[in-house]
This record gives sequence, C-alpha cells and structure tokens, in this order.
Amino acid sequence: MLKYRLVVGAVMSIVFAGLMLLDDHLQRTVTAINLPKATVLTVFTVILVIWAQFEFGKLARSAGHDVFLTITTPVCILLAIGQYLSQIVEFDISLYYEGVLTAAILALFLVQAKLHSTKATMANCGASMLAIGYMGVLALWIPAIGIGFGPWAVLMFVFTVKSADIGAYAAGRLFGKHKFSPNISPKKTWEGLCGAVVLAGVVGYLFGAGSGIIKPVFGMIFGAIFAYIGQLGDLAESMLKRDAQMKDSSAAVPGFGGILDVIDSPLVAAPLAWTFFEIVTRWG
Repeated sequence: MLKYRLVVGAVMSIVFAGLMLLDDHLQRTVTAINLPKATVLTVFTVILVIWAQFEFGKLARSAGHDVFLTITTPVCILLAIGQYLSQIVEFDISLYYEGVLTAAILALFLVQAKLHSTKATMANCGASMLAIGYMGVLALWIPAIGIGFGPWAVLMFVFTVKSADIGAYAAGRLFGKHKFSPNISPKKTWEGLCGAVVLAGVVGYLFGAGSGIIKPVFGMIFGAIFAYIGQLGDLAESMLKRDAQMKDSSAAVPGFGGILDVIDSPLVAAPLAWTFFEIVTRWG
C-alpha cells in the first residue's frame, strides 16, 4: 500500500509540476493577448473545486444534510477566479467577494425554502455555507499565490505540504506508536507528525536553495510550519468523513481516496502560505 501510494503520488506530482511549468511558459511567451498570470493554475483550481463540491455533497448527504450544489458550485467558482479576473478588469476585489458571498447567503435561503420549507434549515444552509467556505474561500488563495509570487511559489507550497503527508504516512506506518488524535484520526501518530515535519523541512530547504524565491533557511521553516498546518487540514477532513461515517470522500484517486482527500491539506494551508510568502518577500 505504501509503495502504491508513493507511485500514484509521484505521478500526480509530475503532472502538477508540468502544468505549473506550462503556466509559466504561456505567461512569458503568449504576448499577443497579454495572457494574465496563473491561467492554467486558475483553471486547474476550478476543476478541483467543482469535483470536490460533489464529493462534499456526498459526505453531507451521508450525514443527513442537503448541500445545495446548484448554488455552492458556481459561488466557489466565482471565488476561485476572483483574483484572476482582477488582472483583466479593474475592480474592487474586496467588494467583489463581499457581493458573491452576500448573494450566496440569500440564494441558499431561497433554495432551502423552495425544496424543504423550514425543515433542517440550519443544517442544510450551514452545510452549504461550509462547502462555500471550505472549497471557495480557502481555494481562492491558491491562484492568489501563483498570481502574487509565481509558479515556483505554488510548486514549493504544494510539494512541501504534500511531502508532509507522505512523510507522515511513511513514518507513521514504520514507527508510529503514540496516537496523535485518536478521536478524530486513530491512525495518526506523533512519530508520523515528526516524519512530516522532517521531510517537509528538507523539501522546503531544497526549494529555497534551488528556486531562489526565498532563502533556504526560510524554506526549511516554511516546510516545518506547514507540515503541521497541513496535518491539521487533514484532521479537518477526517472530522467530516467521520461525521458522514465514510472512510474516504470517494475512490477517484487510487491509494488516496477522493479529490478532497488529496487537497484537504493544501486548502487549509493556502491562506497562511500566501501570508508567509508576503511577509518573507517583503521583509525577508
């Protein structure tokens, strides 16, 4: 199982790296139409968001809630593309997000009233807002990293966080004895967390040394911090799956589960990663 997971993870990493390099190439070479930054990354994020919405809806139904995908999916798309659109048309991005979220809240109540009247209003609207927050508000920071700091920052962010997942899984399987969070994710151990921090720290250091986007020591600090944050993101999704009494969000990705099982760590870490890059590039 470990070898299978590593192979699938390596393939996904190569594909993602290729997409980011393509993104960089297009942005530098396609000058006829002044292609905005992070075009490929934004499209890729939108695809993942749509896919993850359906998996989240399945989890919610298993827990007895109705997520209004006809509202949550387009809202999450609008949130994910906001930074990208701001490169094409000048507008107040804060007002844009406020307008999208306000319209989403009103629309959810209208759909709830039409489909269920007053039955389970808090559960259904609450689950739908969680879907918007989890896969919309958090996801919008992924294109923001690419637009603000370039494809190498995105690669460093994603590879560091996902290497932490691999480090945690490998160290936990090989050495894990002391439970990290037995009530939420019984298989997670402190040994696994140490493996996550070590591997992510090494990957962060190598990215810092090889890409030049930040100093290697900051890359190592980035890896250590976001290894922990990524594990918290994994625990957050584990809470959702346990509530729904499901092992994985789906079986779409062999060895990993569903798309939500793959992106849970980067989603939670993305806003803080953007903040880290902003601080380091400005004052580091």
